Amino acid sequence: MAAADLIRGVAYALAAGLMWGLVFVAPALLPDYPPAALAFGRYIAFGAVALLLAWPDRSRLAALRRADWVEAFKLSLVGNILYYLFLSAGIQAAGVPLASVLIGTLPVVIAVCANWHDRSLPWARLMPSLGLIAGGIACVNQSEMARLGGGEGHAYGLGAALTVVAVAAWTWYPIRNARWLKAHPGLSATTWTTAQGLTTLPLAALGWLLWGLWQGRLPGHSWWMGLGAQPGRFVLLMLAMGLFASWAGTLAWSRASKLLPTSLTGQLIVFETLSALAYGFLHRGQWPGWLTGAGIGLLMGGVMMGVRAFQRPAPH
Repeated sequence: MAAADLIRGVAYALAAGLMWGLVFVAPALLPDYPPAALAFGRYIAFGAVALLLAWPDRSRLAALRRADWVEAFKLSLVGNILYYLFLSAGIQAAGVPLASVLIGTLPVVIAVCANWHDRSLPWARLMPSLGLIAGGIACVNQSEMARLGGGEGHAYGLGAALTVVAVAAWTWYPIRNARWLKAHPGLSATTWTTAQGLTTLPLAALGWLLWGLWQGRLPGHSWWMGLGAQPGRFVLLMLAMGLFASWAGTLAWSRASKLLPTSLTGQLIVFETLSALAYGFLHRGQWPGWLTGAGIGLLMGGVMMGVRAFQRPAPH
């Protein structure tokens, strides 16, 4: 591929990773807000941003077919609502570093899923990178368990399980999104991002309404519309995530997906991992311990080894 396209694609992926890393900090900044409020609030903001941007892009949106809107709806449900709902719950239960490192397995998880379908690489070529990643996860888990103490082990395990569901959702999303964009080369990444925001809005609004009604039926709860004890902070954070992490991050990723091979864009999700870890430890106001640092190093080494394995031509 052309060097200019490679540079532009990697730059777009880096921009997406820097913005997506912000979503790992919001649950820690609003610890008293339930995951549903964070997920639905973020994507209502995403939909509102898309609604504002839909008017100047109305001619290209009107040209989308019914199949495009159905696909955008599927991507929005799995890659937006379900992904962040489970991720927020996992972060609040187990903390930012564990969730970010589990999400950090996505580059190789996506590579495995793609290889399972295409059989483009011998499995023996993947084992070294998967072994390093497993070692990195073990190191970070041990470090975080020591920090939490025995009394919070159940919450830690629950948070890990919830984050694994988020990993599954975001394994499906980039592969499906990249395939749709490559199958429709005339589709603008900006228009496609706005379409996903528009289909996310009714999903998020319905989820917000159902969640509010359910909260109203619980003993000791009123029908709370989600603004909570810090309404100003909550609204500002949701708008920031809706604009930067959702709309701008999705746009940057879609542009990277149009420029780069899917196997390469999957590897570049590592930028999100690095950003999330940096933001998480910055929020804590501390450096990672040696065991966590070793785990991160093993994880990054595994990802880089996986990238090299997929970049080398498979033997005949």
